[in-house]
Amino acid sequence: MSAPQTNDSFPSTVAPRSGRAIGLAVVVAALGYFVDIYDLILFNVVRVKSLESLGLSGEAILLEGAHILKLQMIGMLLGGLLWGILGDLRGRLSVLFGSILLYSLANIANGMLSTLAELFGADPVSLYAWIRFIAGVGLAGELGAGITLVGESMKKENRGIGTTVVATVGICGAMVAVAVGKNASWQLSYFIGGGLGLGLLLLRIGVMESGLFEGVKTAAKVSRGNFFMLFSNWSRVRRYVSIILVGVPIWYVIGVLVTFAPELGKAAGMDPLPSAPDAVMASYLGLAIGDFGSGFLSQIFRNRRKILSAFLVATAVGVGLYFTVATHSIFTFYAVVFFLGIAAGYWAVFVTTASELFGTNLRATVTTTAPNFVRGAVALITPAFLTLRTSYGATTAALSLGVVTLTIAFIALRGIDETFGRDLNFVEE
Repeated sequence: MSAPQTNDSFPSTVAPRSGRAIGLAVVVAALGYFVDIYDLILFNVVRVKSLESLGLSGEAILLEGAHILKLQMIGMLLGGLLWGILGDLRGRLSVLFGSILLYSLANIANGMLSTLAELFGADPVSLYAWIRFIAGVGLAGELGAGITLVGESMKKENRGIGTTVVATVGICGAMVAVAVGKNASWQLSYFIGGGLGLGLLLLRIGVMESGLFEGVKTAAKVSRGNFFMLFSNWSRVRRYVSIILVGVPIWYVIGVLVTFAPELGKAAGMDPLPSAPDAVMASYLGLAIGDFGSGFLSQIFRNRRKILSAFLVATAVGVGLYFTVATHSIFTFYAVVFFLGIAAGYWAVFVTTASELFGTNLRATVTTTAPNFVRGAVALITPAFLTLRTSYGATTAALSLGVVTLTIAFIALRGIDETFGRDLNFVEE
Protein backbone atom coordinates (compact mmCIF):
# COMPACT_ATOMS: atom_id res chain seq x y z
CA MET A 1 0.00 0.00 0.00
CA SER A 2 1.27 3.44 -0.88
CA ALA A 3 2.40 5.79 1.85
CA PRO A 4 0.81 9.20 2.20
CA GLN A 5 2.38 12.24 0.60
CA THR A 6 4.83 13.88 3.00
CA ASN A 7 6.42 17.28 3.02
CA ASP A 8 8.81 18.39 5.75
CA SER A 9 8.65 22.04 4.66
CA PHE A 10 5.54 22.68 6.72
CA PRO A 11 6.72 22.53 10.32
CA SER A 12 4.54 23.75 13.15
CA THR A 13 4.96 27.46 13.80
CA VAL A 14 3.91 27.02 17.43
CA ALA A 15 6.12 25.74 20.24
CA PRO A 16 5.36 22.26 21.61
CA ARG A 17 2.33 22.25 23.90
CA SER A 18 2.78 22.05 27.63
CA GLY A 19 1.29 19.17 29.57
CA ARG A 20 -1.38 21.52 30.95
CA ALA A 21 -2.38 22.72 27.47
CA ILE A 22 -2.60 19.17 26.16
CA GLY A 23 -4.58 18.08 29.21
CA LEU A 24 -7.06 20.93 28.76
CA ALA A 25 -7.53 20.04 25.10
CA VAL A 26 -8.26 16.42 26.04
CA VAL A 27 -10.69 17.47 28.80
CA VAL A 28 -12.65 19.87 26.58
CA ALA A 29 -12.78 17.41 23.67
CA ALA A 30 -13.88 14.58 26.00
CA LEU A 31 -16.59 16.61 27.73
CA GLY A 32 -17.76 17.97 24.39
CA TYR A 33 -18.12 14.44 23.08
CA PHE A 34 -19.88 13.45 26.31
CA VAL A 35 -22.58 16.07 25.66
CA ASP A 36 -22.55 15.17 21.95
CA ILE A 37 -23.37 11.52 22.69
CA TYR A 38 -25.91 12.52 25.35
CA ASP A 39 -27.80 14.52 22.73
CA LEU A 40 -27.32 11.95 19.98
CA ILE A 41 -28.74 9.10 22.06
CA LEU A 42 -31.39 11.06 23.95
CA PHE A 43 -33.95 10.80 21.16
CA ASN A 44 -33.67 7.00 21.21
CA VAL A 45 -34.39 7.09 24.94
CA VAL A 46 -37.35 9.50 24.89
CA ARG A 47 -38.65 8.50 21.45
CA VAL A 48 -41.73 6.67 22.70
CA LYS A 49 -42.83 8.98 25.51
CA SER A 50 -42.15 12.19 23.59
CA LEU A 51 -44.15 11.02 20.57
CA GLU A 52 -46.92 9.67 22.78
CA SER A 53 -47.21 13.09 24.41
CA LEU A 54 -47.63 14.55 20.91
CA GLY A 55 -50.62 12.26 20.26
CA LEU A 56 -49.02 9.32 18.42
CA SER A 57 -49.42 5.64 19.24
CA GLY A 58 -48.67 2.15 17.95
CA GLU A 59 -47.15 1.87 14.47
CA ALA A 60 -47.11 5.66 14.09
CA ILE A 61 -44.50 5.91 16.85
CA LEU A 62 -42.24 3.46 15.00
CA LEU A 63 -42.65 5.16 11.62
CA GLU A 64 -42.40 8.77 12.82
CA GLY A 65 -39.54 7.86 15.13
CA ALA A 66 -37.64 6.32 12.22
CA HIS A 67 -38.34 9.44 10.13
CA ILE A 68 -37.05 11.78 12.85
CA LEU A 69 -33.96 9.63 13.37
CA LYS A 70 -33.33 9.63 9.62
CA LEU A 71 -33.55 13.45 9.45
CA GLN A 72 -31.17 13.75 12.40
CA MET A 73 -28.67 11.52 10.63
CA ILE A 74 -29.04 13.39 7.34
CA GLY A 75 -28.25 16.54 9.29
CA MET A 76 -25.11 14.84 10.56
CA LEU A 77 -24.09 13.94 7.02
CA LEU A 78 -24.43 17.52 5.84
CA GLY A 79 -22.92 18.88 9.05
CA GLY A 80 -19.96 16.54 8.69
CA LEU A 81 -19.11 18.13 5.35
CA LEU A 82 -19.66 21.66 6.64
CA TRP A 83 -17.69 21.36 9.88
CA GLY A 84 -14.97 19.18 8.37
CA ILE A 85 -14.16 21.67 5.63
CA LEU A 86 -14.33 24.56 8.10
CA GLY A 87 -11.98 22.68 10.42
CA ASP A 88 -9.28 22.68 7.77
CA LEU A 89 -10.05 26.22 6.59
CA ARG A 90 -10.75 28.07 9.84
CA GLY A 91 -9.22 25.85 12.48
CA ARG A 92 -10.05 23.04 14.88
CA LEU A 93 -11.12 25.29 17.76
CA SER A 94 -13.73 27.30 15.84
CA VAL A 95 -15.43 24.07 14.78
CA LEU A 96 -15.18 22.49 18.22
CA PHE A 97 -17.00 25.34 19.95
CA GLY A 98 -19.28 26.32 17.05
CA SER A 99 -20.72 22.81 16.85
CA ILE A 100 -21.23 22.66 20.63
CA LEU A 101 -23.14 25.95 20.51
CA LEU A 102 -25.43 24.81 17.68
CA TYR A 103 -26.43 21.46 19.15
CA SER A 104 -26.92 23.03 22.59
CA LEU A 105 -29.36 25.59 21.20
CA ALA A 106 -31.17 22.84 19.26
CA ASN A 107 -31.53 20.84 22.48
CA ILE A 108 -33.12 23.82 24.20
CA ALA A 109 -35.46 24.28 21.23
CA ASN A 110 -36.52 20.62 21.54
CA GLY A 111 -37.39 21.24 25.19
CA MET A 112 -39.56 24.19 24.09
CA LEU A 113 -41.19 22.20 21.26
CA SER A 114 -44.83 22.72 22.26
CA THR A 115 -44.34 26.45 22.80
CA LEU A 116 -42.51 26.88 19.51
CA ALA A 117 -45.12 24.84 17.59
CA GLU A 118 -47.90 27.01 18.99
CA LEU A 119 -45.94 30.20 18.35
CA PHE A 120 -45.28 29.39 14.69
CA GLY A 121 -48.50 27.47 14.04
CA ALA A 122 -46.50 24.38 13.08
CA ASP A 123 -47.24 20.69 13.41
CA PRO A 124 -45.26 19.68 16.52
CA VAL A 125 -44.17 16.32 15.11
CA SER A 126 -42.83 17.92 11.93
CA LEU A 127 -41.14 20.66 13.94
CA TYR A 128 -39.62 18.00 16.20
CA ALA A 129 -38.09 16.33 13.16
CA TRP A 130 -36.60 19.55 11.76
CA ILE A 131 -35.12 20.59 15.09
CA ARG A 132 -33.48 17.18 15.31
CA PHE A 133 -32.12 17.83 11.80
CA ILE A 134 -30.53 21.06 13.03
CA ALA A 135 -29.21 19.25 16.09
CA GLY A 136 -27.70 16.66 13.75
CA VAL A 137 -25.84 19.38 11.87
CA GLY A 138 -24.42 20.63 15.17
CA LEU A 139 -23.57 17.17 16.48
CA ALA A 140 -21.52 16.46 13.37
CA GLY A 141 -18.61 18.74 14.23
CA GLU A 142 -17.47 18.15 17.79
CA LEU A 143 -15.91 14.69 17.59
CA GLY A 144 -13.84 15.27 14.45
CA ALA A 145 -12.54 18.62 15.65
CA GLY A 146 -11.78 17.27 19.12
CA ILE A 147 -9.97 14.15 17.90
CA THR A 148 -7.98 16.16 15.35
CA LEU A 149 -6.97 18.75 17.95
CA VAL A 150 -5.93 16.11 20.50
CA GLY A 151 -4.12 13.96 17.94
CA GLU A 152 -2.13 16.90 16.58
CA SER A 153 -1.22 18.14 20.06
CA MET A 154 0.18 14.91 21.52
CA LYS A 155 3.33 12.90 20.84
CA LYS A 156 2.83 10.32 18.10
CA GLU A 157 3.47 7.34 20.40
CA ASN A 158 0.87 8.53 22.96
CA ARG A 159 -1.88 10.14 20.89
CA GLY A 160 -3.94 6.95 21.04
CA ILE A 161 -4.22 7.43 24.80
CA GLY A 162 -5.68 10.91 24.38
CA THR A 163 -8.17 9.89 21.72
CA THR A 164 -9.17 6.85 23.78
CA VAL A 165 -9.94 9.09 26.75
CA VAL A 166 -12.06 11.34 24.52
CA ALA A 167 -14.01 8.41 23.07
CA THR A 168 -14.48 6.58 26.38
CA VAL A 169 -15.65 9.64 28.33
CA GLY A 170 -17.93 10.57 25.44
CA ILE A 171 -19.62 7.19 25.35
CA CYS A 172 -20.57 7.63 29.02
CA GLY A 173 -22.84 10.46 27.88
CA ALA A 174 -25.22 7.84 26.57
CA MET A 175 -25.61 6.25 30.00
CA VAL A 176 -26.36 9.64 31.52
CA ALA A 177 -28.91 10.24 28.75
CA VAL A 178 -30.63 6.98 29.65
CA ALA A 179 -30.68 7.80 33.37
CA VAL A 180 -32.01 11.31 32.76
CA GLY A 181 -34.43 10.30 30.01
CA LYS A 182 -36.00 7.57 32.14
CA ASN A 183 -36.40 9.68 35.27
CA ALA A 184 -37.16 13.17 33.96
CA SER A 185 -39.68 14.52 31.49
CA TRP A 186 -38.51 14.42 27.91
CA GLN A 187 -38.58 18.25 27.78
CA LEU A 188 -36.36 18.56 30.86
CA SER A 189 -34.01 15.94 29.42
CA TYR A 190 -33.42 18.15 26.39
CA PHE A 191 -32.99 21.26 28.55
CA ILE A 192 -30.30 19.47 30.58
CA GLY A 193 -28.40 18.58 27.41
CA GLY A 194 -28.56 22.16 26.18
CA GLY A 195 -27.43 23.52 29.52
CA LEU A 196 -24.48 21.13 29.68
CA GLY A 197 -23.33 22.24 26.25
CA LEU A 198 -23.61 25.95 26.99
CA GLY A 199 -21.76 25.44 30.25
CA LEU A 200 -18.96 23.67 28.40
CA LEU A 201 -18.37 26.76 26.26
CA LEU A 202 -16.99 28.47 29.36
CA LEU A 203 -13.98 26.16 29.16
CA ARG A 204 -12.89 27.49 25.79
CA ILE A 205 -10.55 30.01 27.48
CA GLY A 206 -7.05 28.58 27.53
CA VAL A 207 -7.55 25.92 24.83
CA MET A 208 -4.90 26.40 22.15
CA GLU A 209 -5.17 25.81 18.40
CA SER A 210 -3.24 22.95 16.81
CA GLY A 211 0.34 23.90 16.00
CA LEU A 212 0.31 21.69 12.90
CA PHE A 213 -2.74 23.52 11.57
CA GLU A 214 -1.13 26.91 12.25
CA GLY A 215 1.90 25.79 10.26
CA VAL A 216 -0.09 24.65 7.25
CA LYS A 217 -2.37 27.71 7.39
CA THR A 218 0.56 30.03 6.74
CA ALA A 219 2.09 27.89 3.99
CA ALA A 220 1.63 28.95 0.39
CA LYS A 221 0.11 26.70 -2.25
CA VAL A 222 -1.37 24.20 0.19
CA SER A 223 -5.02 23.40 -0.53
CA ARG A 224 -6.94 23.06 2.74
CA GLY A 225 -10.37 21.57 3.32
CA ASN A 226 -10.86 20.60 -0.33
CA PHE A 227 -13.28 17.69 0.00
CA PHE A 228 -12.93 16.76 -3.67
CA MET A 229 -9.19 16.15 -3.18
CA LEU A 230 -10.22 12.95 -1.40
CA PHE A 231 -11.34 11.59 -4.77
CA SER A 232 -8.54 12.95 -6.94
CA ASN A 233 -6.34 9.84 -6.71
CA TRP A 234 -6.83 6.18 -5.91
CA SER A 235 -4.75 6.20 -2.71
CA ARG A 236 -6.99 8.79 -1.05
CA VAL A 237 -10.20 7.18 -2.34
CA ARG A 238 -9.13 3.80 -1.00
CA ARG A 239 -8.16 5.14 2.42
CA TYR A 240 -11.27 7.29 2.79
CA VAL A 241 -13.92 4.82 1.64
CA SER A 242 -12.30 1.94 3.50
CA ILE A 243 -12.23 3.64 6.90
CA ILE A 244 -15.89 4.66 6.55
CA LEU A 245 -17.03 1.14 5.67
CA VAL A 246 -15.08 -0.36 8.57
CA GLY A 247 -17.10 1.79 10.99
CA VAL A 248 -20.60 1.05 9.64
CA PRO A 249 -21.20 -2.13 11.75
CA ILE A 250 -20.98 0.01 14.92
CA TRP A 251 -24.02 1.99 13.88
CA TYR A 252 -25.81 -1.05 12.53
CA VAL A 253 -25.63 -2.40 16.09
CA ILE A 254 -26.78 0.90 17.62
CA GLY A 255 -29.26 1.99 14.95
CA VAL A 256 -31.01 -1.36 14.43
CA LEU A 257 -30.31 -3.97 17.09
CA VAL A 258 -30.43 -1.52 20.02
CA THR A 259 -32.85 1.16 18.81
CA PHE A 260 -35.44 -1.36 17.65
CA ALA A 261 -34.88 -3.83 20.49
CA PRO A 262 -38.59 -3.74 21.50
CA GLU A 263 -39.76 -4.47 17.96
CA LEU A 264 -37.18 -7.23 17.42
CA GLY A 265 -37.99 -8.74 20.81
CA LYS A 266 -41.68 -8.78 19.90
CA ALA A 267 -40.94 -10.46 16.58
CA ALA A 268 -39.04 -13.17 18.47
CA GLY A 269 -41.98 -13.70 20.84
CA MET A 270 -40.26 -12.35 23.96
CA ASP A 271 -42.33 -11.66 27.07
CA PRO A 272 -41.59 -9.29 28.70
CA LEU A 273 -40.31 -7.16 25.87
CA PRO A 274 -36.93 -5.42 26.13
CA SER A 275 -37.14 -1.66 26.57
CA ALA A 276 -35.24 0.74 24.33
CA PRO A 277 -33.74 2.74 27.26
CA ASP A 278 -32.47 -0.41 29.00
CA ALA A 279 -31.04 -1.72 25.72
CA VAL A 280 -29.27 1.61 25.19
CA MET A 281 -27.89 1.52 28.74
CA ALA A 282 -26.59 -2.05 28.37
CA SER A 283 -25.06 -1.43 24.96
CA TYR A 284 -23.38 1.83 25.88
CA LEU A 285 -21.97 0.43 29.08
CA GLY A 286 -20.39 -2.19 26.84
CA LEU A 287 -19.30 0.44 24.32
CA ALA A 288 -17.51 2.42 27.03
CA ILE A 289 -15.61 -0.69 28.07
CA GLY A 290 -14.94 -1.62 24.45
CA ASP A 291 -13.70 1.84 23.52
CA PHE A 292 -11.29 1.91 26.43
CA GLY A 293 -10.21 -1.65 25.71
CA SER A 294 -9.71 -1.20 21.97
CA GLY A 295 -7.72 2.01 22.45
CA PHE A 296 -5.63 0.49 25.23
CA LEU A 297 -4.93 -2.67 23.22
CA SER A 298 -3.92 -0.66 20.16
CA GLN A 299 -1.31 1.06 22.34
CA ILE A 300 -0.11 -2.21 23.89
CA PHE A 301 0.21 -4.00 20.53
CA ARG A 302 1.24 -0.80 18.70
CA ASN A 303 -1.16 -1.68 15.92
CA ARG A 304 -4.55 -0.29 14.80
CA ARG A 305 -5.54 -2.73 12.04
CA LYS A 306 -5.21 -5.90 14.12
CA ILE A 307 -7.42 -4.42 16.84
CA LEU A 308 -10.04 -3.32 14.30
CA SER A 309 -10.04 -6.84 12.87
CA ALA A 310 -10.38 -8.50 16.27
CA PHE A 311 -13.31 -6.28 17.28
CA LEU A 312 -15.07 -6.86 13.96
CA VAL A 313 -14.83 -10.61 14.58
CA ALA A 314 -16.27 -10.11 18.07
CA THR A 315 -19.11 -8.02 16.61
CA ALA A 316 -19.96 -10.82 14.17
CA VAL A 317 -20.08 -13.26 17.09
CA GLY A 318 -22.33 -10.86 19.02
CA VAL A 319 -24.73 -10.52 16.11
CA GLY A 320 -24.96 -14.29 15.91
CA LEU A 321 -25.75 -14.51 19.62
CA TYR A 322 -28.38 -11.76 19.29
CA PHE A 323 -30.42 -13.84 16.85
CA THR A 324 -29.95 -17.21 18.54
CA VAL A 325 -29.71 -17.20 22.34
CA ALA A 326 -30.52 -13.59 23.26
CA THR A 327 -34.28 -13.99 22.99
CA HIS A 328 -34.42 -16.89 25.47
CA SER A 329 -34.92 -14.49 28.39
CA ILE A 330 -34.83 -10.78 29.13
CA PHE A 331 -31.65 -11.21 31.19
CA THR A 332 -29.92 -13.07 28.35
CA PHE A 333 -31.04 -10.39 25.91
CA TYR A 334 -29.45 -7.55 27.87
CA ALA A 335 -26.32 -9.65 28.49
CA VAL A 336 -25.89 -10.18 24.74
CA VAL A 337 -26.55 -6.50 24.04
CA PHE A 338 -23.87 -5.64 26.62
CA PHE A 339 -21.43 -7.99 24.87
CA LEU A 340 -22.35 -6.46 21.51
CA GLY A 341 -21.52 -3.06 22.94
CA ILE A 342 -18.04 -4.25 23.96
CA ALA A 343 -17.51 -5.88 20.57
CA ALA A 344 -18.63 -2.82 18.62
CA GLY A 345 -16.58 -0.56 20.90
CA TYR A 346 -13.79 0.04 18.43
CA TRP A 347 -14.91 3.66 17.82
CA ALA A 348 -11.81 5.02 19.61
CA VAL A 349 -9.47 3.15 17.27
CA PHE A 350 -11.67 3.95 14.27
CA VAL A 351 -11.58 7.74 14.77
CA THR A 352 -7.89 7.69 15.70
CA THR A 353 -7.06 5.77 12.53
CA ALA A 354 -9.16 8.15 10.42
CA SER A 355 -7.22 11.13 11.78
CA GLU A 356 -3.87 9.44 11.14
CA LEU A 357 -4.61 8.36 7.57
CA PHE A 358 -4.55 11.86 6.02
CA GLY A 359 -2.39 14.96 5.92
CA THR A 360 -2.89 18.10 8.00
CA ASN A 361 -4.59 20.00 5.16
CA LEU A 362 -7.38 17.37 4.97
CA ARG A 363 -7.23 15.83 8.45
CA ALA A 364 -10.19 17.68 9.99
CA THR A 365 -12.27 17.09 6.85
CA VAL A 366 -11.69 13.35 7.06
CA THR A 367 -11.88 13.01 10.85
CA THR A 368 -15.19 14.89 10.86
CA THR A 369 -16.86 13.47 7.75
CA ALA A 370 -15.88 9.81 8.21
CA PRO A 371 -17.60 9.31 11.60
CA ASN A 372 -20.64 11.22 10.37
CA PHE A 373 -20.92 9.19 7.19
CA VAL A 374 -20.83 6.12 9.46
CA ARG A 375 -23.51 7.60 11.72
CA GLY A 376 -25.42 8.81 8.66
CA ALA A 377 -25.47 5.28 7.30
CA VAL A 378 -28.41 4.85 9.68
CA ALA A 379 -30.38 7.00 7.22
CA LEU A 380 -29.92 4.15 4.73
CA ILE A 381 -29.95 1.21 7.14
CA THR A 382 -33.19 2.20 8.93
CA PRO A 383 -35.35 2.52 5.76
CA ALA A 384 -33.80 -0.72 4.48
CA PHE A 385 -34.75 -2.44 7.74
CA LEU A 386 -38.31 -1.11 7.61
CA THR A 387 -38.71 -2.12 3.95
CA LEU A 388 -37.30 -5.62 4.42
CA ARG A 389 -39.31 -5.98 7.62
CA THR A 390 -42.55 -5.57 5.66
CA SER A 391 -41.67 -8.39 3.26
CA TYR A 392 -39.55 -10.78 5.32
CA GLY A 393 -40.19 -9.96 8.98
CA ALA A 394 -38.13 -7.97 11.47
CA THR A 395 -35.73 -10.76 12.40
CA THR A 396 -34.73 -11.67 8.84
CA ALA A 397 -34.45 -8.00 7.88
CA ALA A 398 -32.13 -7.14 10.78
CA LEU A 399 -29.98 -10.25 10.37
CA SER A 400 -29.57 -9.70 6.63
CA LEU A 401 -28.38 -6.14 7.17
CA GLY A 402 -25.88 -7.37 9.74
CA VAL A 403 -24.40 -9.92 7.36
CA VAL A 404 -24.05 -7.32 4.61
CA THR A 405 -22.48 -4.56 6.74
CA LEU A 406 -20.00 -6.90 8.43
CA THR A 407 -18.95 -8.57 5.19
CA ILE A 408 -18.27 -5.20 3.58
CA ALA A 409 -16.34 -4.02 6.67
CA PHE A 410 -14.02 -7.05 6.60
CA ILE A 411 -13.28 -6.43 2.93
CA ALA A 412 -12.73 -2.70 3.50
CA LEU A 413 -10.25 -3.35 6.31
CA ARG A 414 -7.80 -4.59 3.68
CA GLY A 415 -7.69 -1.08 2.21
CA ILE A 416 -6.49 0.65 5.41
CA ASP A 417 -2.81 1.39 6.07
CA GLU A 418 -1.30 0.75 9.50
CA THR A 419 -0.99 4.16 11.18
CA PHE A 420 0.31 3.58 14.71
CA GLY A 421 3.11 6.04 15.53
CA ARG A 422 2.81 7.91 12.24
CA ASP A 423 4.21 11.45 12.21
CA LEU A 424 1.24 13.70 11.42
CA ASN A 425 3.36 16.56 10.10
CA PHE A 426 2.60 15.95 6.41
CA VAL A 427 0.19 17.24 3.79
CA GLU A 428 -1.82 15.73 0.96
CA GLU A 429 -0.65 16.99 -2.42
